[in-house]
Amino acid sequence: MLIHNFFLQLVIILFMARVLGEFFARFNIPSVIGELFAGVLIGPSLFNLIEPNEMIKLLAEIGIILLLFEVGLETDMGRLAKTGSKPLIVAVGGVIIPFTLGFLVSYQLFDLSLIVSLFIASTLTATSIGITIRVLTDLKKQSSDEAQIVLGAAVIDDIIGIILLSILYEFSQGGGISFINIGKVLLFICLFLILAPIAAKFISNIIKHYEEKSEIPGLLPTTIVSLILLFAWLAHQMGAPALLGGFAAGLALSRQFFLPWGTYSPLNEEFSHKVETQMKPIVHLFTPLFFVTIGLSLNLSEINWGSTFIWLLSISILIVAIVGKLSSGFLLFKENKWIKWAVGIAMVPRGEVGLIFAEVGKDSKIFDNDLYASMIIVIAITTVFTPFFMRFFYNLQAQAENEVKS
Repeated sequence: MLIHNFFLQLVIILFMARVLGEFFARFNIPSVIGELFAGVLIGPSLFNLIEPNEMIKLLAEIGIILLLFEVGLETDMGRLAKTGSKPLIVAVGGVIIPFTLGFLVSYQLFDLSLIVSLFIASTLTATSIGITIRVLTDLKKQSSDEAQIVLGAAVIDDIIGIILLSILYEFSQGGGISFINIGKVLLFICLFLILAPIAAKFISNIIKHYEEKSEIPGLLPTTIVSLILLFAWLAHQMGAPALLGGFAAGLALSRQFFLPWGTYSPLNEEFSHKVETQMKPIVHLFTPLFFVTIGLSLNLSEINWGSTFIWLLSISILIVAIVGKLSSGFLLFKENKWIKWAVGIAMVPRGEVGLIFAEVGKDSKIFDNDLYASMIIVIAITTVFTPFFMRFFYNLQAQAENEVKS
């Protein structure tokens, strides 16, 4: 029985996200899994109480933008810069390997059409930065070396993904590709990533000035949220993912920030801490909406579980999806095996980015129901089960380190 009243839907989403997040956390399972499962539970897959309508999707988008703001805020730019070319190596490998393997499996093994095979291959290039960073945060690993590499790689992956998606969408609609349009998208994204943090830094200094003089409470969260949404809008207007706007705003307000030419321009430590303290409740309110919405989007009841084709294609694509991203971590030849495995595993979840590809494929009539179901199965498994493997991996690493010490 579908519930159509928006306020009641919101009550159920927030309540279930909190209850199941707490429940999973008590068993040392990342709370994000509970939030994802909450979406599956109340969505079309099981009890069919709520369908992800436009209002819910909009709130979920605000959630991921705010989550990326928090990620940017907590990012040590000095440490991220020290990773050098590592994020780029991981990102490029994490795109080329799964894309190539996915295309070969789809086109050669299953004899699917060129455009369908290209769309499947492109879907596999996605990395869910939201899922990955949230799990690393739950595991208290957000400041680790591998987290910095994965963060940079996932942002680059998102940019490459947007460019791929624009190319494929144009090809599917008109049968041709405009390199001028592709060049414009790439140029706008690069300009945004360079200029946005500088502009955000300038605006944040103005906010700091007036916050000290304001006699009305609430100026800081109001202006910071406005800044985040402004940069999300600018990112979207320039062809970049909106979530990169939140990330850029967070970077500008972080404790350690540097401009492209390398000069440090840190904000007052006390002000940065105040921003972090006052924004956390807002971030914690909206981010569960995003993860629940992913669960709501997975309509597992529509899948023809008896279809041999779906199972064979799903298993083949799943293997490619996992191997392709795991391999990207092992391109870091100079790193130790633990960092290679950690980076590879953290790159596996497809989450919201994979769902965007799948939805575009479905809306463009490129994916039929069976193909769409197969992609949803792959996205769901990589999204839901990777956090368990990440926890298992870090427990294994801790045991190995303890044995060495003893």
